[in-house]
Amino acid sequence: MSELVDDYDLLSVEVGNRADRVATVAIERPDARNALNGQVRTELKDAVAAADAADDVRVLVLTGGDGSGAFVAGADVTEFRDRGVVEQREASQRPRVYETVDDASIPVLARINGHALGGGCELAQACDVRIAAAGSKLGQPEINLGIIPGGGGTQRLTRLVGEGQAMRLILSGELIDAEEAREIGLVDEVLEADELDERVYELAEKMATKSPIALEFAKNAVKASSRTGLEEGLDYEAELFVQLFATDDKDEGIDAFLEGREPSFTGE
Repeated sequence: MSELVDDYDLLSVEVGNRADRVATVAIERPDARNALNGQVRTELKDAVAAADAADDVRVLVLTGGDGSGAFVAGADVTEFRDRGVVEQREASQRPRVYETVDDASIPVLARINGHALGGGCELAQACDVRIAAAGSKLGQPEINLGIIPGGGGTQRLTRLVGEGQAMRLILSGELIDAEEAREIGLVDEVLEADELDERVYELAEKMATKSPIALEFAKNAVKASSRTGLEEGLDYEAELFVQLFATDDKDEGIDAFLEGREPSFTGE
């Protein structure tokens, strides 16, 4: 029985239904195209943290409910209208849902099954891998409301696509389709809608068979490449590499390779 329980009002949760040790958290707010209101953000933070802590979960898939036609269509702007500086500063205190996703020790895959706009695009950027359905639209249209991305979009988007493309999208507010998003590096793969699940869960399952310690260390090392200088990053990678030599999983992986069998990693 998974430690991750589906007891949310605006999320659905499943573990192991699509692939062993893979959890899926779907936002279920179809009337608002999964817009991120306060309740969704709170429930998402809780569910992501619970998945990260669950012994039977090694990979998390984050997506929009299939009945909504969207991944996340944006933040719920109705909550913004009457907020002043004090209220918004309090709401912007970290860790927010974006940091909770970004900081998870397990891999997080974004299954982008529809539009990912504004806060939804930022949520996808906080994931480790982004796989989108053809026909999805992505973008940061906040400028059209007289504001700017406030969930990490100016920082994560720039690291993914470069300063020029980030400027183009953020300053114009224009939306791009999934194929263009793939071309500039905002998403990693684009599939037809009927092929999306097969690829997402094939990749998730492949990751879930690996050593959870090695997954965490590899994820941290890759993230460090855009957040530290080269020499510091190389030192960090080397230290993580050395630490893995204290694990049973390292011995199991090498023994399995030498014996011509599949490894059985325990996370120890």
